[in-house]
Formats: sequence, C-alpha cells, structure tokens
Amino acid sequence: MGHIREYYERIIKLQESEWEFIASHFERKVFAKNEIITRQGETENFLSFVETGIVRFYIPDVENELTFNFSFDKEFTCAYDSFLTQTPSEYELQALTETVVWQISFDDLQKVYAQTKVGNYLGRFASEKLFLAKSKRELSLLKYNAKERYLRLFSEQPDILKFIPLKFVASYIGITPQGLSRIRRQIT
Repeated sequence: MGHIREYYERIIKLQESEWEFIASHFERKVFAKNEIITRQGETENFLSFVETGIVRFYIPDVENELTFNFSFDKEFTCAYDSFLTQTPSEYELQALTETVVWQISFDDLQKVYAQTKVGNYLGRFASEKLFLAKSKRELSLLKYNAKERYLRLFSEQPDILKFIPLKFVASYIGITPQGLSRIRRQIT
C-alpha cells in the first residue's frame, strides 16, 4: 500500500488519520498473466491501483480485437466509464503480465469521498488525469499519421514498446501488424 500513499503524497500531504481511513478500504488482488480483470458486459465495481504489472484495455472481437489503452505500475486503472455510471462495460481489461493491484469498491470510494475532504481532492485529480490522457490519445489519432503516432509513442511511452506485444501496439496506434512492420522497417 505504500505505493498508493506515495502516489497520493505527490499531490497532497495526508494526515495519518486520513490515510488510515482511505487505506482501510483497499484490498490487494493478484491477477495471473492473461487473466481478464473486467469482462465486457460486466459492471466495473473496482478502481484499482497497479502495484506491479501491465493492464490492456480492448474491445474483444473474434477476428480483430481493438486495443486502445494500457496501464502500468503505479497508475490507477479500471473501466472508468462503467465504474462511474455503474453500467456494463463495453470493453475488457486484461492483465498482460502477473499483475498486483490494490482495489477499492465503488461503494467504499463513495464513503471516502463523503467522509474525507482529501478524498474528494484526490478523486478529482485522478479523474482529470484520466480525462487528459484520453483527450491526448484522441487528438493523436486525429492529428498524426501512423508513422508519427508510432514515433511519438516511442518517445513518450517507451515502456509500451518494451513490454507490449507488437500486435497490441499496432492496434493501439490504429494500424495492422503488417503496417507496423512497414513503419519499423522504414525507420531502422
């Protein structure tokens, strides 16, 4: 749980009583490599902090899965739209490696918001960060061609290229694996 506190304290200093109250609502869970964390059609009930591991967000399809996001160590993750609205998720979250998370349920998070001022502040900060990342990705898909998206990904998020299979990287930047192979040949 120390990683969550470090994450929070980069934003705001916590009183010990606030931290103890917040920490008491988190539970540790381990997901095996390739295990589905959230299934399409299920309502997301947990906000998770990734202690270690990699989580992939994708739309399952028998012929052509669409990968659209990843979460890494020391980040919050979940099917956030499903979590906020308490409606079924339209996509899945998968552990690409063994993944250790600390989870807080929707109901417990509401208690944290209601009973701590700092909880509301931290929730707003996390929401704003998720919104900015989503906006940046959408603009990238609209503004840059595939080669530019790949090069930007390479410079801005090198972990994706180190640890993620290329077929998922290709889907993430909106091209086929063959298209990604052509781009990689052009720049090497």
